[in-house]
Amino acid sequence: MSKLVLAIDDDKYIHHVIEESLSGFCTLIHAKNGDEGLRQALKYNPDIILLDIEMPGKTGFEVCNELKANPQTKDTPVMFLSGKADLPDRVKGYNAGAADYIVKPFNAEELMARIRVLYQYRQHSKKLKSDVERAQITAEIAMTDSGDMGRIMRYVGQSYHAHDIKALSEHMFEFFNPMELDVVLAFWYQDVGIFCSAEGGVCPLEQELLEKHRDANRFVDFSHRTIINYPKVSMLIKNMPLDDAQLYGRYKDLFPHILEVTNAKVQDMENNERALTQAQQIGNSFNELSDQMYQNSDSREHAVEKFAAQLDELNKSIEQSGLSGSDEVAFHLQQLKQTQLLFTSLNEDLSFIKFQLKHIIESRSELLASLQKMAEPSETEDVTSQTDIELF
Repeated sequence: MSKLVLAIDDDKYIHHVIEESLSGFCTLIHAKNGDEGLRQALKYNPDIILLDIEMPGKTGFEVCNELKANPQTKDTPVMFLSGKADLPDRVKGYNAGAADYIVKPFNAEELMARIRVLYQYRQHSKKLKSDVERAQITAEIAMTDSGDMGRIMRYVGQSYHAHDIKALSEHMFEFFNPMELDVVLAFWYQDVGIFCSAEGGVCPLEQELLEKHRDANRFVDFSHRTIINYPKVSMLIKNMPLDDAQLYGRYKDLFPHILEVTNAKVQDMENNERALTQAQQIGNSFNELSDQMYQNSDSREHAVEKFAAQLDELNKSIEQSGLSGSDEVAFHLQQLKQTQLLFTSLNEDLSFIKFQLKHIIESRSELLASLQKMAEPSETEDVTSQTDIELF
């Protein structure tokens, strides 16, 4: 089914550019001002709304606020169209409820790519919405009011048994669900951002805000949002209770404990992955060395056997020719026998090295198996549930 896009802009030329850019890509509806755009949004329920900021009458920010306040349109992704590229303007757009922000002038490929991302984001969010609601109900029933320390204890135990980012994020969302906080997480794993939310999708503007503020202060507050940064994990809280000083203070004291544990766990995952990779590389090198040594050893043993046979034949020829009594011949024969003894001794040394190398390879295999076991969750592990925690 074709994507339905509503473009709200007072500039006829921008409408023409959008029409040319998205021709054949989606179905377009046009509105020349904010009021008309609101009516079109309620009438046609578009998949995505492109919204200009500077318009006569209602500004784009005002229109976006009204869209997000209406239950019928609050989940429709809004992409702002603006000539302003500064971060404060993007933050203002995000605070108004936008999911993306594109700077004029834009090209067709960029516009289509961003619309495609927003469309997938909305479809994914709609699909997971009922599952999220059921998960929240289940979490609220399972999590009793055992206090902050009980929740922290549970999370520490869960994080110990988490062996990948997906499992770790699920435990974090379970921690925040009873608080009714809307949270977006960014894991900086091996310097690559992994973004996730309880709803399944993270809009492009949220990703950009987390990336832009990654190296900022530990706490970054704007409107009713707060970003908390650690080296390996950042968290965006979209509905921080800034108007409740007591609750806000409690959260700011509580959340660093959770993020510090998470930060340490992500570092541990990175270290385990690097150790496993290094062990595999060392193992491959030992296997190659072993193969080469066995091949060379076989050739050397064959050469020594051939040399011994040739030496025996030479002895017989000398005895038959009557030259065995010659001092010069005796001297050369003695030199050849010493060479044979050196070859034999060298083969014995190499056999011992092969024996030692075999044990090293076996030890390496055991180490590799241990590292792999550490990196994989055990099927028998059972983390104590929140309702089983009793505080004294």
